[in-house]
Amino acid sequence: MTEQAPAAYAGQRRVLSGVQPSGALHLGNYLGALVKFTRLQNEMETFIFVADMHAITVWQDPKLLTSQVREIAAAYLASGLDPAKATIFPQSAVPEHAQLAWVFNCVARLGWLDRMTQFKDKAGKHKERESVGLYTYPVLQAADILIYKATHVPVGEDQRQHLELTRDIAAKFNHDFDAPGFFPLPEALTEGPGARIMSLRDGSAKMSKSDPSDNSRLNLMDDADAISQKIRKARTDPDPLPETLEELKDRPEALNLIGIYAALAERTAADVLAEFTGQGFGQSFKPLLADLAVAKFGAISGEMRRLMAQPDEIDRILAAGAEKAREAAAPTLAEVKKIVGFWGA
Repeated sequence: MTEQAPAAYAGQRRVLSGVQPSGALHLGNYLGALVKFTRLQNEMETFIFVADMHAITVWQDPKLLTSQVREIAAAYLASGLDPAKATIFPQSAVPEHAQLAWVFNCVARLGWLDRMTQFKDKAGKHKERESVGLYTYPVLQAADILIYKATHVPVGEDQRQHLELTRDIAAKFNHDFDAPGFFPLPEALTEGPGARIMSLRDGSAKMSKSDPSDNSRLNLMDDADAISQKIRKARTDPDPLPETLEELKDRPEALNLIGIYAALAERTAADVLAEFTGQGFGQSFKPLLADLAVAKFGAISGEMRRLMAQPDEIDRILAAGAEKAREAAAPTLAEVKKIVGFWGA
C-alpha cells in the first residue's frame, strides 16, 4: 500500500516579492525585478514590499533608512506598479511577518540554515562576527511569502535556495501540525532573458549597487546626461560585432551591451546582433543604445524625482498598502496560532 501524496494547496494564486532599501536601484533591478512586478500585477493578486527588516541584517544608517524606503517605493511607482492593483507596503509595518517568522524558526532545522550558501558568501571566514539576523533571515523570508500564502515568487539564481527552504518549511509545518494543504509550496518565477545585467565596467560581474564605481551601473535616478555618458564609457573591445551570439561567448562586455539593448528594446539578442553585425561600438551602436536608455529611463527618473519631492504622497500609498497587507496577513497568523495551540487563539 503506497502513501498518499500530501494534499495540494487549493487557495488563490498570489505573487509576492520585495527589494531591500539599501542603496540606489539600477538597470539590473529594473529589468530583473520591476518590469516583471509591473507585468505580474495584471496576472494575479500581487504583494510587493520594501524589505526594511531584511536591510538591517547589516548596518544601516537610521537617519537614511526611511528615505531609502521611500526611494524604493518611488521606483516601484515610477516603473508602473499601480497601488490599485498591487499592494505596496513596508515590511516592518506588518508585524505578522515577524510573528510568523518565530513560529518558522521553531519549524526549520539548523542543518537547513547551515546549507545556505548566501550566508557563507557574505560572512566569509568571520561568521561569528555577523548578526544572527543575517543567518536566520531566510526564515523571515519564508514568513514574508507564506503569511500571504503566496503561490509564486520571482527569484534570481541567488535566491533559489531560499525559496527551496520556504517550500521545506511550508511542507514541514503542514506535516508536523497535521494541516495538509494549509500553506502552499510556492513556485519560482525565473528571471528570464535580459534580467541578468552585468557591470558596464566588467562584463563578468553582475551590475551591483555595491560596486564602488558609479560608472559600472545605470541608476534609476540618473539624468539623461549621466546615462548617455555611462553608456559611451562602457567597456567594450576593438572588434566589430559578429554574426552569431556564439561568437560573443568570450566577449562578455560586448555580449552584455547587446543584452541590455535587447532588453530595453524588447527584442531578442539575436535580432539586435543581426542589425549591427560588422559594426563597431563607438560610431553607431553605443549612441543608439544611449538614446534608447535615455528614452526608457527618462520618464522613470523624472517620476521618481517628482515622488521623492513629495514624501507625503509616498507615505500615504505605503500606509494604505500596509493596512491592506495586514488585512491579508492577519487571518493567516490567526489560523497559525490556532493550529500551533497558542493560548487565546
